[in-house]
Amino acid sequence: MFVLFFLVQSVCWSQHKNEIAATLTDATKEIYIKQKLTYYNSSNDGLSVIYLNDWNHAYSNKKTALAKRFAEEFKRSLHLAKDRERGYTKITSIVGQDYQGLHWERLGNKDILRVELAEALDPGESVQLFLTYTIRLPHSKFTTYGFKSNGEYYLKDWYLTPAIYDGEWKLYDNMDLDDQYTEPINTLIDFTFPSKLFLASNYDEDGLVDFTEGQYVKLMANNRTNCKLVLSRTKRFTKHVTQFLTVTTDLESNNFDEISQGISINKVASFLDENLGRYPHPNLLVSELDYNKTPLYGINQLPSFIRPYEKQFQFEMKFLKTAIHSFLQETLYLDTRRERWVNDAIGTYLMIRYVEDYYPNQKLAGKLSKLWGFKNFHMAKMDFNEQYALLSMLSARKNIDQALTTPNDSLIKFNRKIANSYKAGLGMSYLSTYLGGEKIDSSIISFYKSHSLNPRVNATDFKNEINTFSNKDIDWFFDEYVATRKKIDFKIKKLKKTEDSITFTIKNKRQTNVPISLFGLQKDSVISHYWFSDIDTSKTFTIPRNSEDRLVLNYDQKIPEFNQRDNWKTLNGFFSSNKKLKFQFFKDTEDPYYNQVFYVPIANFNVYDGITPGLRLYNKPFLERPFNYDIAPTYSFLERTLVGKANFSYRKYHGKSGLYVSNYSLSGSTSHFQVNSRFSTLTPAVSFGWRPNDLISNRRQSLLFRFRNVFRNIDENVAQQIDTDPDYSVLNLRYRDVDNNILNYTSWFLDAQHSSDFTKLAFELEYRKLFESNRQINFRLYAGKFLRNKTDSDFFSFALDRPTDYLFDLPYLGRSEDSGIYSQQIIIAEGGFKSQLENPFANDWIATTNASTNIWKWVEAYGDLGYIKNRGENARFVYDSGVRLNLVTDYFELYFPVYSNRGWEIAQQNYGERIRFIVTLSPRTLIGLFTRQWF
Repeated sequence: MFVLFFLVQSVCWSQHKNEIAATLTDATKEIYIKQKLTYYNSSNDGLSVIYLNDWNHAYSNKKTALAKRFAEEFKRSLHLAKDRERGYTKITSIVGQDYQGLHWERLGNKDILRVELAEALDPGESVQLFLTYTIRLPHSKFTTYGFKSNGEYYLKDWYLTPAIYDGEWKLYDNMDLDDQYTEPINTLIDFTFPSKLFLASNYDEDGLVDFTEGQYVKLMANNRTNCKLVLSRTKRFTKHVTQFLTVTTDLESNNFDEISQGISINKVASFLDENLGRYPHPNLLVSELDYNKTPLYGINQLPSFIRPYEKQFQFEMKFLKTAIHSFLQETLYLDTRRERWVNDAIGTYLMIRYVEDYYPNQKLAGKLSKLWGFKNFHMAKMDFNEQYALLSMLSARKNIDQALTTPNDSLIKFNRKIANSYKAGLGMSYLSTYLGGEKIDSSIISFYKSHSLNPRVNATDFKNEINTFSNKDIDWFFDEYVATRKKIDFKIKKLKKTEDSITFTIKNKRQTNVPISLFGLQKDSVISHYWFSDIDTSKTFTIPRNSEDRLVLNYDQKIPEFNQRDNWKTLNGFFSSNKKLKFQFFKDTEDPYYNQVFYVPIANFNVYDGITPGLRLYNKPFLERPFNYDIAPTYSFLERTLVGKANFSYRKYHGKSGLYVSNYSLSGSTSHFQVNSRFSTLTPAVSFGWRPNDLISNRRQSLLFRFRNVFRNIDENVAQQIDTDPDYSVLNLRYRDVDNNILNYTSWFLDAQHSSDFTKLAFELEYRKLFESNRQINFRLYAGKFLRNKTDSDFFSFALDRPTDYLFDLPYLGRSEDSGIYSQQIIIAEGGFKSQLENPFANDWIATTNASTNIWKWVEAYGDLGYIKNRGENARFVYDSGVRLNLVTDYFELYFPVYSNRGWEIAQQNYGERIRFIVTLSPRTLIGLFTRQWF
């Protein structure tokens, strides 16, 4: 019966058809496949070639698009993978319907096969291809797809599928974006798989049979693009049959009982049926694996045992997020590589609607919002749905936001996973508020009803559907909000009032021509509400006066506005408009109605001050803002005095690429560099940053101008050791170019310094390369030259191994130590040597190279060599070598010298004193290891 239905549908719809016989072998992790593909030419052109997606081959080597994408995101797993962990496709034959072999080729290193037909395929005609091939599944640690170490499997995009032709071929590589663009096909799969595995699928199952060598099942689906298979060791999937759809799921529920799960699933199914439409397939697969690929980011990412939400709410949001994603992926066949924003807009909007309908009082912080000590935080007062604006604005405030129309493979990870999806949903919520909720809701339902299962649906169809239900001009939404990365930012100025009217000017600070809402408030009650549009730069309006005491733009925060801190104006005089000062423990979300000052206890350490506890005062919330101050006074118990630092900065972002940021700052610090010897610095600075148009690229360039002023108070007991003036100033100019790639890291800078006593130039080049053999080479070149040097001291000289750091830039724990453990701290700067050689300073010029390569895992061999020259002396050749334990590059390393100018160091006395170490104590620096793959 199923087969007959399958064949009838194929004929009636003149559609592609797939008949597959697949056998999975557990021992080899391979699937042997015989496939009969009936390809129907639905275009207006004759076709002499057909292209097939072969996404399993993306795991085959280190040069595929998938491997390159992993490198850009600082993921080394695929590059370092063993051959047995890789996946590939081995084609045995491709035969035409006349049973003659067809010529085929793989497009370079792409996940695409090009098949030449025996004769041109006319429009409206079909051709049959017979394919025999074996796929070696990859380890699931790369993308979650493939085989797991425990013998389970998760398969998606695993067999060959036809690429889309709509006048041109859409040929996309697998980049772990879950956006394969293929034709919907009627598919029948005879699948044989190992015993003791339980199967779950998004396809219909029929005739599951156990036999001696394994299990057999028939999988069927009409008008589907891909067959998902989950083969597990335990029977963890359950089937829930509702009046709206049938769900197969294994979502973890954190002690949420099965009956309650069923009630919640039925509730979500009813919501989707009412607000989207009837699911056209017999089965919806909602798996834990799918949720982990696209989770609901935010507080939901906390471990389940400390999430501050009720079990029912947690489960429903988790199920809703995964169900919507699968629902749309299985029915709206958009080109999600190019037009993913449509699914994002619908999906996130429905998430927002669900909470508004069923959990209108749900707070973002959940139960924490009622706890003493936390309930006064602004974050505790935020509604759950406000997280979408918060997280999408995180990208905009960093100037790394991208237009919703940006192709999926051009989005940085944070925008692809979080920001763009949330911005798209907020845009629909914005439209809903502007047009009236019922119009947007109706347009979504109509769009889904008209275009579900349509193989050629696109974003223009979505736009036309919304226009059909709109009674206002909404071109701004698609032209400004969707197609550009322009920010929305308005403010009220020039307010005048009379007894019966209020006249005011709204300024469009970003020239983004979109509507803006205005609310009139009396205390905290809304007594008037208006929409204003067509404000290019600024526009004056007059409204009736209805006893308002405040006018507030975007009071309900339905508009994703860049800055809401200047959105309100009081009608009670200038002094009443001043925002109150609010001191808040620890960092908080931004409260537009207060001037927030955050404070947090801190503790620093160096040898001379010891542990220095103190209080940090700053104004930066979770989102970036242009002007920041950071004041951190601390107390030195060893010196019994105040130390610390302060910084005032203003950051101005420009365009997306080229010169994208300017920074202006004034900073100061004070601490001790020896017992009872204090240094203080005062530094005005300006810097500029450049980046390429492709934000995925990790290349950045910067130019820094700063004027470092150093003041020293020196203890009388060590004054004779100081042979330079205690106070000095240095003008510093540095240009830096960094391409931070995990496979090929390149960084260089040119540094110029000028003071009353010297002028010097320095150049540094650093290069790291990870070869296909998994061997890594690290190379560094440093060269410096004094153009003038009026000093007789080595305080400003170039150093081989431990610079004096006269600019006080380097985080030495004991900067004046020449013995003991703290003297063994090394910071790779200037000469970069690890052995402590005699006469390590150069007051004329220096040229050194540092190199290392891995021996085994994080064990490396290093070697340094170079020349240094002092005035009036011949240049000296210097060298050292040894073993490096590269535990965390630049953050925690150990160096064991072996041989140098001093001879065999490893055989000399007191060898432990020669061991050098690198350690980083800054939490901000360490956090950068984890955030770099997101931004």
